Amino acid sequence: KLCEGILNILEKDTKTSCQVACLEALRILSRDKKVLVPVTTKRNMQILMRLAKLDNVEDPLERVSEFPVIVEALKCLCNIIFNSSVAQKLSLELNLAAMLCNLLQKCKDQQLVDDIKCFDLRLLFLLSLLHTDIRSQLRQELQGVQVLTQALESSLSVRWTEEYKTAEDRDRPPLSLQETDCAIEALKALFNVTLDSWNVHSKNESHQFRYMAAILRHCLLTTGPTEDKTEELH
Repeated sequence: KLCEGILNILEKDTKTSCQVACLEALRILSRDKKVLVPVTTKRNMQILMRLAKLDNVEDPLERVSEFPVIVEALKCLCNIIFNSSVAQKLSLELNLAAMLCNLLQKCKDQQLVDDIKCFDLRLLFLLSLLHTDIRSQLRQELQGVQVLTQALESSLSVRWTEEYKTAEDRDRPPLSLQETDCAIEALKALFNVTLDSWNVHSKNESHQFRYMAAILRHCLLTTGPTEDKTEELH
């Protein structure tokens, strides 16, 4: 009943501070699988997707005041999808993976969106891990390899000297914690999406995997903010 009450409030057009507080409470409650059973419905998933800006609208992310709401809604969806097989099935029906790829595109060249990008990538990782049909959809329909590789490239601030060769700047500073976390989530999702890709057929696929291999090499030469984070990244 508490979760339903929170979602009823979130369905209304309430203040940003109220939305964030409600989403934080829901995120904590959503760690309990028993609590999730009555609230994992299509309507409730759609409420959270709307708050997370998971839609087909091409409008850029402009209102910085909304960013905390987007991040908290993504965190809630991560918990719900991880803990609920019903939510995993609904994700395919609601075309959640496509919406996440669209949100990633909106994050390109944007300031202050690292947290949004990180939890978007984490949700893509969870979906590709827990639902084989979504993994296939990402690979075949949504250009998932390209989208995730570009997200990784952006997180690592890769610069190119040749088509498949990245610039090696040994004096560059370590990645920030947010950049490292984004890169790690992108790598995890890429692993799932490319799991069955040992047999490359087309010229475009060949290019994509050579491009990705150059970025992965760059990743191995990159350091994170701490020794532990560097090890996790590698």
